[in-house]
Amino acid sequence: MTQSKAAADALNSSQKLHLLTSSQYADKLLSEIETVLSAASSKSPFPRFKSDIAPAQAKVVQDYLARIRAQMVRMLASQGIQPPLADIGSVHSIRVTLAFVRVAFEECAPNKMRGYGEIPGSKVRELNGIVGEMTAAVEKLNEYLAQGLGQDLHARLEKLQRVGNEIDLLNRLERVIDQHGLVEFRPAFSMILDRLENKAFEIAVFGRVSSGKSSLLNYVVESEVLPVGVNPITAVPTRLAYGPNPALSVRFAHKSAERLEVGHLPEFVTEQLNPANSKHVTQITVQLPSARLRDGVVLVDTPGLGSLATAGAVETLAYLPRCDLGVVLIDAGSTLTQDDLGTIQALYDAGVPASVLLSKADLLSSEDRNQALKYIADHVKTQLGLTLSVHPVSTKSGSSALLDCWLKTDIIPLYDRHQQLAQESIHRKIGSLRESVETTLKIRLNGPGDVPPADGEGLAEIDRVLRNAAGRFEEIRGIYLVTDEIRRGSDEGIKMAAARILEAWQQNDHSIPNAASIMVNAVTRVAADRARPVFETLDTVAKDLSSVLEAAAHALNLPVANEDELGLVLKEMPRIDLGTLEVDLRPNILMNVWQGFAKRWIESKLREQVGPIIEEAFSSYGRMLEAWERRVQAEMQRRFEARADAYRAHLDRLMARGTASTREKEIIRRDLDSLTGSGSKSRSWAPDRTGVVGE
Repeated sequence: MTQSKAAADALNSSQKLHLLTSSQYADKLLSEIETVLSAASSKSPFPRFKSDIAPAQAKVVQDYLARIRAQMVRMLASQGIQPPLADIGSVHSIRVTLAFVRVAFEECAPNKMRGYGEIPGSKVRELNGIVGEMTAAVEKLNEYLAQGLGQDLHARLEKLQRVGNEIDLLNRLERVIDQHGLVEFRPAFSMILDRLENKAFEIAVFGRVSSGKSSLLNYVVESEVLPVGVNPITAVPTRLAYGPNPALSVRFAHKSAERLEVGHLPEFVTEQLNPANSKHVTQITVQLPSARLRDGVVLVDTPGLGSLATAGAVETLAYLPRCDLGVVLIDAGSTLTQDDLGTIQALYDAGVPASVLLSKADLLSSEDRNQALKYIADHVKTQLGLTLSVHPVSTKSGSSALLDCWLKTDIIPLYDRHQQLAQESIHRKIGSLRESVETTLKIRLNGPGDVPPADGEGLAEIDRVLRNAAGRFEEIRGIYLVTDEIRRGSDEGIKMAAARILEAWQQNDHSIPNAASIMVNAVTRVAADRARPVFETLDTVAKDLSSVLEAAAHALNLPVANEDELGLVLKEMPRIDLGTLEVDLRPNILMNVWQGFAKRWIESKLREQVGPIIEEAFSSYGRMLEAWERRVQAEMQRRFEARADAYRAHLDRLMARGTASTREKEIIRRDLDSLTGSGSKSRSWAPDRTGVVGE
């Protein structure tokens, strides 16, 4: 047959397109039939179809569907029609659908439902809680999909290709988590895999802003690689690892990683060049050919904590459980604070040993130094019940022997044992995870003494209380309006400063006071007074939510988490920073005649000389405080939802405990035996109260 004859006998492009689209529509209808067949096994609380088809019938229908599809493909091929390949990824499609799911729940917020009638005041918080609870659940699935194949726990375990008790136990944990749908444990499991894949022993340095962390690490690696100064460090923890040549690796949330020269580090870790982590940095690693950096040991400089901290404190607290040894610096020029104690306690709660250092020890005499060391050790013992030795250190040339001594006796010996210590750290984390999974399975099994005595009504009340608590986050979002008032505080600050300058001038026999110092103190006071309602509101919410979580844990007969888990996030509230002010006030002869005129004259001079600086300082502080609020609220909500979600999972299992079949109970018992019978060595996971790294 000639080519022209073949073309004449073939369907034209429009006819082929119609045949293809008709086949696509038919396949869509066949998929709907498959949906009907799966209705019997669906867990949806809103079933679309009644299950009245027998399994044998369903199998026959599925076979026919497969045959229809096979014939359809052959039919299209006979007409020279190739079915188009899919151009939309499954993950992308699911995430788009999840976005609409989130919108559907957001439309249930009280302010969105007023068109259906006035919302009872008693239901506003509960509705907000419903929206918050459901959108958080949707977002967790969205975040999991956004992480890509790296979250395929089984595949990651296979790639490790390790032999030993830990991997065997992890395989069993992964199977149990997957089989029983315990998604609440996936983040902890993934973190353990991160540590196994990393194969490094991470020594992280924690401390308040300007406590000397960066200076200490620069001394250890014998390089001025980390920026040093009073400006708060932002972004994420900076990892110092061994490498044959100096190099900087920076990963971002929104673009590909970059490999740069080490000199570019300040562009990503300082508040001045990367305010509030506006560059969306997710990981920073500096490689150095330092003799004190051994392959397999990583030193980590964490963002500062304390009242001067700004953007990085939340990231520090989130990173804290991931390290293998925490070094806590306490500034000798300051004193032991609740921030320091909170960091030590958080390390212990995460199963991480701690080493405590008294930094800048050169500022103290030998006698004062010994008293400070004893005071810190005694206070840690009294407050936390931990027996820790405290080491004095200094990077000053005349006192650096103190730091050298600590390195020689406590740190360098760890280098040769880093693999063993890293394994012990992982061992503790795995033990903690296993105990949590075991508790969940026991509750599902409803064994004697493993479940609370609460009836269905009592369990529903726990669920309602958690939901109402979640509604608090929507209520405090309006707190951002307070920062607008803070931005307008410059006028009040100048007036207060003028009044205090005049008062000082009169009390000191008309001598010229230190106007700049008075100005700074007045502005700091005004900013603190205006910011206080923000802190007090968040602090009240944190305490209320912590009480709710604690009560829920007791009611469900579950371990109670660190009671200050939410409050710790609030310890990093920033303060206004005026920098260096220069104020030149020369007494006016009329100041002796009329006090009202004198005050207005001083105000005028202050506005003229430092007015723009004060206005910009308040404006910057307002923006900084608002960014801090957003981070704190997001982190507080993340921590609350992480704990509440675990409680909700327990509630679901308790409410459904009567429906477990004999076969299901046999599976649970088998899985419990597989976890509890893996050897007594793995049973102990927490460090002892001495905080010792290892014998």
